[in-house]
Amino acid sequence: MNKFKTSVFFVALLVVANGLKAQSLEEGKKFLYYERYQSAKDVFQKLVTAEPNNEEAVYYLGQAEIGLDDVSGAKALYLQKLSANPNSPLIMAGVGNVELIEGKTADARNHFETAISLSQGKSIAVLNAVGYANASYEIKNGDPNYAIAKLTQATQLKKFKDPEVWTNLGDAYRKIGDGGNAIKAYQEALALDPKYARAIYRSGRIYQTQGIGQENLYLDYYNKAIAADPAYAPVYYTLYVYYYESNVPKSAEYLDKWLTNSDDDSKACYLRASIKYAQGLFTDAISKADQCINAEGDKPFPNLYGIKALAYNRLHDSLNAKSSYEEYFKRQAPDKIGAGDYASYASILLKFPGNEAQAGTLVDKAVALDTIENNKVAYLKSMAKVFETTDNRKEAAKWYGKVIDVKKNYSNVDLFNAGYNYYSVGELDSSIRYFNLYAEKYPDDILGYYMLGNANALKDSTNALGLAVPYYQKTIQIGEADPTKPNAKTRLMNSYKFFVGYFYNAKKNRDSALVYVDKALALDPTDASMISNKEFISKNDPNAPPKKAPEQKPATTKPKSGNNPKKK
Repeated sequence: MNKFKTSVFFVALLVVANGLKAQSLEEGKKFLYYERYQSAKDVFQKLVTAEPNNEEAVYYLGQAEIGLDDVSGAKALYLQKLSANPNSPLIMAGVGNVELIEGKTADARNHFETAISLSQGKSIAVLNAVGYANASYEIKNGDPNYAIAKLTQATQLKKFKDPEVWTNLGDAYRKIGDGGNAIKAYQEALALDPKYARAIYRSGRIYQTQGIGQENLYLDYYNKAIAADPAYAPVYYTLYVYYYESNVPKSAEYLDKWLTNSDDDSKACYLRASIKYAQGLFTDAISKADQCINAEGDKPFPNLYGIKALAYNRLHDSLNAKSSYEEYFKRQAPDKIGAGDYASYASILLKFPGNEAQAGTLVDKAVALDTIENNKVAYLKSMAKVFETTDNRKEAAKWYGKVIDVKKNYSNVDLFNAGYNYYSVGELDSSIRYFNLYAEKYPDDILGYYMLGNANALKDSTNALGLAVPYYQKTIQIGEADPTKPNAKTRLMNSYKFFVGYFYNAKKNRDSALVYVDKALALDPTDASMISNKEFISKNDPNAPPKKAPEQKPATTKPKSGNNPKKK
């Protein structure tokens, strides 16, 4: 063959081979984008088998394994490949990603910085890998501010035009609660690729986390994401979850769309069991979960045990619910356990006396993890009500106090629940603290002042300090202004009675005491105690010296006649 023709043929083959390799790599990255991790793993595994030193394929294979919750597999892969190629910045960034998941933040930062240094800070792929690991919501130990710095650096490099980097930057801003800059970053991604559904979807997630009142806005974003790319599965999953509690048929519809656009893996099997639960088919949900567990061998999807626990609980089988949750918590990775999991398990544990302390720990974890205030309040109130039911008022008060700690706009009922439960067990300083908050926030409400009067009257039982005086005075002022309000008459009467005793016993002022006796009798002329007090106080001056007791004659020692006992 002609030498020139041979060279041309070889070059052509090389171009085709490189094109196929690039095509396979992009195909695998597309699967990752759609969160089809098993499909991505299959693609990257073939690439790594064919080219063991392809650092991009190795990095993304590890990312696929992380997506499949096989962190140990990703770690083994990255460490093996880094050992063979210690100067690979992308694989080093992958090691840092795994270390963040493991909570080894210092080691992770060291590997990230080394990866950036090895690539001289000029590799968009490396900076993006570092930024993604720290920006990801799924990796709780990431540093979003560090991610912002590195991803911003990537956007400033020559030839930059990657919407993924901008979207990761938006995620980092979202992680620190900066929704404005997050939206700007997502818009930059869409300027590069208007059909980049992930950026549209993430914009919706910002508004969804803001809670009630934003529904139309974030649902509009989700619909736009679907219109931009109907194959983008994550948006269907979010809509499945969104409608799960309120509209089961619609939830099932989105689940079908998610299943159509996702890999048929253990998560898919779990979701089929989950929708049975949502439909109220609790026995079917348990059966489906058991089928999935049996089909998956040694490593079934941990959430299957969680759905079994919930289903058993709805069937009033608390024992099996408890054992299923124990299995779930044993098998699930700690960073995958959500606030709802902790709260649900706590509610089941509380059905078995003696588990209150463990349930409390779980509820505290739920509150720490949840980002929605209403959920936090519900978790805490569930604990408080359990202790109220068992008449453990001190513990109930503690949990009601936690409600006030997390609730931005706590109500008079919240303050009363904490203050009154402390009052009922004699924890007067704590009770006074909450009723002071009550009076400050609701200055026209008689109850706060009345309870402050009661608590201070107990604290100053002899009235030597007059601690209760200003609060009962305020109670009378509000009560007399409108005695027709609910409970005003009772609180006025008790306040009048306080001042009768206060002026007569502590201040030795009969006239002032009689003023309050008359006020009480005007309110209720039939009150027996006030009728009696008026008579007594009118006849007895509190400043008069005490009367001497009448002198008694000594008893005779001689028995009267006829009273001597007869001797026997």
